Amino acid sequence: MTSYLRSACGKLAVAAFLSLPVCFAAGPQPAQTQIVQAQAQLLDHAAFLCDDCFFGASTYYYCFEADNQILAAYQRTRVMNYTDESKNYLTSVHRGWAVWDPPAGAIPIRYDAKHIWVSRPDGNQANQDFWAHLKAAGRWLSRNDSQPVRLTRAPLRDIFVHDARCRPSTLKAQ
Repeated sequence: MTSYLRSACGKLAVAAFLSLPVCFAAGPQPAQTQIVQAQAQLLDHAAFLCDDCFFGASTYYYCFEADNQILAAYQRTRVMNYTDESKNYLTSVHRGWAVWDPPAGAIPIRYDAKHIWVSRPDGNQANQDFWAHLKAAGRWLSRNDSQPVRLTRAPLRDIFVHDARCRPSTLKAQ
């Protein structure tokens, strides 16, 4: 009985080994979504801030008009603050964790079905102390200043109060 069991286990092990390439072979690739470049206008934005947070998350929502359509997206950033919810002490360590500050006027964006990419405005302040130079060198090494900000697309919600085009109830009425 034990020799039969050993041969059956051996055959099973060989079959499993030979089927490994089939198991890990790449299946059909999902269709690539097309990335569209456009000039957009920021219509409205909203923020849900995390106060008294230790690595909590604040969420910032943005509503754009681009290519005759309304696009909504959000950015979730890690936050560390104590008493002032508008502060984020993590941005002094890594500028990539800073919230995106939209410029005035038309904004060049790239978007697909899941994300919107926007670029950070140039914010080179003239700080002359040693720590500012050290932080600037760290930002240059990590290349987080040149990375575009990726916003995650979201459905329209009733959180936007300044522009009615950003609310889903006005889209149904049209």
